[in-house]
Amino acid sequence: MTEPTRGFFFRRRRERPQDQERQGLMESLEQTRALIAQAYAGFNSTQDTDLIESYVFEINALQSRYGYLLRRVKELERAPSAAAPKATAISQRV
Repeated sequence: MTEPTRGFFFRRRRERPQDQERQGLMESLEQTRALIAQAYAGFNSTQDTDLIESYVFEINALQSRYGYLLRRVKELERAPSAAAPKATAISQRV
């Protein structure tokens, strides 16, 4: 008699809203990093003073956006997760 084979089924971990938000922020960080590199390339290749000024403003704006996104990612990492057990009044008295 042969024993029926058991297949191993791996459940996908259910994504929490924080995970989805973090993933979106990481993608935005990557895009912003690419835009900063592109703006620097344009800045380094132009001779026109108006374009230089435009690139300076663009780089500053993108760096501000990058800083904001980075702060948001750090805030999410510091935030307590919803899955963590919360202390109750009974467990605090013991």
